[in-house]
Amino acid sequence: MSNTEIKLLDGINNSKDLKQLRKRDLPILCQEIRDFLIETVSKTSGHFASNLGVVELTVALHYVFDTPDDVLIWDVGHQSYTHKILTGSKDKLSTIRKKDGLHAFIKRNETIYDHLSTGHASTSLGSALGFAVSNKNFNKDNKVVAIIGDGALSGGPAFEALNNASSIKDINMLVILNDNEMSISENVGSLSQSLSQLLSSPHYTKLIEGGKKVLEKVPSVLDFALRAQEHAKGMIMPGTLFEEFGFNYIGPVDGHDLRRLIPILQNLKELKGLQFLHVVTKKGKGYEKAENDPIAYHGVPVFDPILGIKKVEKKDKTFSATFGSWICDAAKQDKKLIGITPAMKIGSCMQEFASTYTDQFFDVAIAEAHSIIFGSGLAASGSYPVIAIYSTFLQRAYDSVVHDMALQNLPMLLAIDRAGLVGPDGATHQGVFDIAFLKTIPNLTIMTPSNLRELYLMLNTAYKLKTPCAVRYARDNGALDFDDLSIDDTLELYKANVLHRSNKKDNDNMHKCCILAFGIFANTLYDMCKENDITLVDMRFIKPFDKDIVKEMASTHKHIITIEDGQIEGGIGQSISSYIMSIIHDINNIPYVYNKGISDKFIEEGLRSELLASEGLCSSAILDFINTF
Repeated sequence: MSNTEIKLLDGINNSKDLKQLRKRDLPILCQEIRDFLIETVSKTSGHFASNLGVVELTVALHYVFDTPDDVLIWDVGHQSYTHKILTGSKDKLSTIRKKDGLHAFIKRNETIYDHLSTGHASTSLGSALGFAVSNKNFNKDNKVVAIIGDGALSGGPAFEALNNASSIKDINMLVILNDNEMSISENVGSLSQSLSQLLSSPHYTKLIEGGKKVLEKVPSVLDFALRAQEHAKGMIMPGTLFEEFGFNYIGPVDGHDLRRLIPILQNLKELKGLQFLHVVTKKGKGYEKAENDPIAYHGVPVFDPILGIKKVEKKDKTFSATFGSWICDAAKQDKKLIGITPAMKIGSCMQEFASTYTDQFFDVAIAEAHSIIFGSGLAASGSYPVIAIYSTFLQRAYDSVVHDMALQNLPMLLAIDRAGLVGPDGATHQGVFDIAFLKTIPNLTIMTPSNLRELYLMLNTAYKLKTPCAVRYARDNGALDFDDLSIDDTLELYKANVLHRSNKKDNDNMHKCCILAFGIFANTLYDMCKENDITLVDMRFIKPFDKDIVKEMASTHKHIITIEDGQIEGGIGQSISSYIMSIIHDINNIPYVYNKGISDKFIEEGLRSELLASEGLCSSAILDFINTF
């Protein structure tokens, strides 16, 4: 549908506009939104299948609840495009995930409808609980609704929030489970939906509460009646678990049937206490290709809506794909190797490993801390766990790295994907903190490759060490081949690699400048350094770093620049600066030392190349900086 054909959607700029529509017009609006999503996201890239699946639910929520006074908290936030369309950001959707554009997930105060930032999974229930308690304490009557996808419900924080909620009296909160993969129940027939409407009605609630009061004086009969009610519901409804947490479970309900969904939400809006609505939706709804392959269409590049996503053969292989090749090669030789991922099998390129070595692969769902704790048990009992995890999600498992991996000096490998600036997913997904928070942990070896060949060698090296190791690599491509390498090829431990040595010296017999590069910068800065006669060292090891090479370069160069794809504050550059200061009496030279990396702020959306340039980490910016001295 072209923009000229859109009628109802043109008149929707906020939730008040939506409420002016007749109920019978809402299915038409939903189709217009779905067409608008297909047309827009196919041109911008972004999260696709999950947003197509949640259109009706989002419309119903804003139609029934008094947003923004009533609070909607989305989990994870990638399913919020319809929410953005309905709340004033429709005309900005074409800028989503771009530099200075609309945020990829929910960003606090982006609009008055966005009460909390949500980019990592499983946080909505805890946040909603906080709102609910504040409402109670401040005698506020606005509603609090958490919308959580079934994948996010697998995360520990969600269950911690459910458990906490059960212990707090007199709070009002609605949790909506957007079950978009039928992982909990396929029971969405007319019987269950009719019962859901009945169980959410105020008449049913009054009947139950009235019966309790009548039977209060006969405790044994009351107890029997309550147990009978629970068993009756449990026989036909899948919500026993949530009932045990103290929630009144309603569902499952077809999340695309507005005739059923709106009355149920209207009933739930009036109910007090802890309410749980189970809604079943279909990923990719309304776009057949996405319905048939929701995983491929979860996050899409720019594509032709008629032809669908094209598989593009890339000459350059990614770092993630190189890891995928390595783990298959390693598993071929070692049955004790176990591959683990917290719900990132596709992103971490473990599909081939998972299908070939089924008994050695475990996807533990969105449970980052558990992935490492699980790995510790494997390692302590003779296996060798390799945990593929995004840098930004490793933040959630920090204590497990300390307590369950490093403290016990267990043979485990963290393959840290998406390390450094990632790009369009924004501040919640930039992997820029792992160097700072990992390098302080004893027993942990940390490596970072400049190219694909180095990555393969580093994974081999970590595998042979059989101690706690981490290898961090960027979301980027590389051209160097590693086909001639075997699983036995390794690096010399804790030694850097000098890629280019400066030839010129000044009157003091000193070289002008040396760059100590960590990770991919050793590759991207090579041509510039060679052309301008600048010494370039691929440091390879973050912990322990090569002190001998640092001492050599500090004694022979007037200027030392450290460059890392991570935060400057607490980063490896500051450790090197501190080390140089500690040895200046031994080297008869006091070099100027500069630390380059990510500045002390959260980096928002943009292409990785754009963000690197804005942080002064591209070749031209580094050369300009060097030319200032």
